[in-house]
Amino acid sequence: MHETFLRQAIQLAANNADSGEGGPYGAVIVKDNCIIAASANKVTSAIDPTAHAEIMAIRQACKHLNNFSLSGCVLYTSCEPCPMCLGAIYWARLDTVYYACNRYDAATAKFDDSFIYDDIILLPQHRRIPMHHINLPDAREPFDIWNQKADKIPY
Repeated sequence: MHETFLRQAIQLAANNADSGEGGPYGAVIVKDNCIIAASANKVTSAIDPTAHAEIMAIRQACKHLNNFSLSGCVLYTSCEPCPMCLGAIYWARLDTVYYACNRYDAATAKFDDSFIYDDIILLPQHRRIPMHHINLPDAREPFDIWNQKADKIPY
């Protein structure tokens, strides 16, 4: 079954590359051996840099299940997830990820995320995009409110 679902993700990616609606990426999310979400990359057509195939499929799957947790689900993606998608995968709590191409294959097509992988391990003040911490006395207030809230929904 894994190869079947992965081939569907690859087909989404190929169709998307051919149509010009976005990058050459596709993703399928499966629960109990049934596809609950599928998407190709929509960055250019949605004019949204976060509209990667994995992110779009995660959004669809969450709506389908009416839940922000995708525990019990498997992601099949045409390529190794980028750092943004990897973060979303962890936040969504997907059980497993299967991918076809890797980040080095993507780099040969000019989709090179190595600068992000290199930057993410650095302290914020040493990253390529300047990040400046401003220590305000009331900055922790939202966290204090959250911690005291009895009816919060943890995620």
